[in-house]
Amino acid sequence: MTPSTSSAITLNINGEKYTLPVDHRTTLLDALRERLDLTGSKKGCDQGQCGACTVMLDGRRAVSCLQLAVAAEGRVITTIEGVAAGEQLHPVQQAFLDLDGFQCGYCTPGQICSAIAVIEEHAAGWPSAVTDDIRPEAGVPALSAEEIRERMSGNLCRCGAYVSIVQAVAQAAESAGSPDKEAVA
Repeated sequence: MTPSTSSAITLNINGEKYTLPVDHRTTLLDALRERLDLTGSKKGCDQGQCGACTVMLDGRRAVSCLQLAVAAEGRVITTIEGVAAGEQLHPVQQAFLDLDGFQCGYCTPGQICSAIAVIEEHAAGWPSAVTDDIRPEAGVPALSAEEIRERMSGNLCRCGAYVSIVQAVAQAAESAGSPDKEAVA
């Protein structure tokens, strides 16, 4: 008997449950875009290198092109379509608008999802590769431009809107009350 290569799964996306049959090889990105018409997450490289497909799984960022849909069952998935509160934009979305943190907009959904997670990771005290002092007693590092650039480095912008993206993340972090935020130039 040949084992089945598909199953019905239930995904919890943006607070709603979706049950759908999928081939076991279907990526979360393809399930979102092709099966559920949630097209905010973009297919860029399809190799996990550009970040255009970034979503949040249980509050942590993930590139959905490398995540199998069957492996996301039972997890809380947040896409760009689920970050606003109705008509009220998320502070990161508003900061991207205020500071022109985009040009063509293709990478923007992934940038925003990643930025939301970056701000939460920073507030929780998670160090990055550029964090000077990672000892717990050192406290939360300042969210400097260098910290933001390092933490957002998995998200590429082919238009080169990086300066505005860094400023938008800093503004959103400040509005969220991120501790010890240094001025970002």
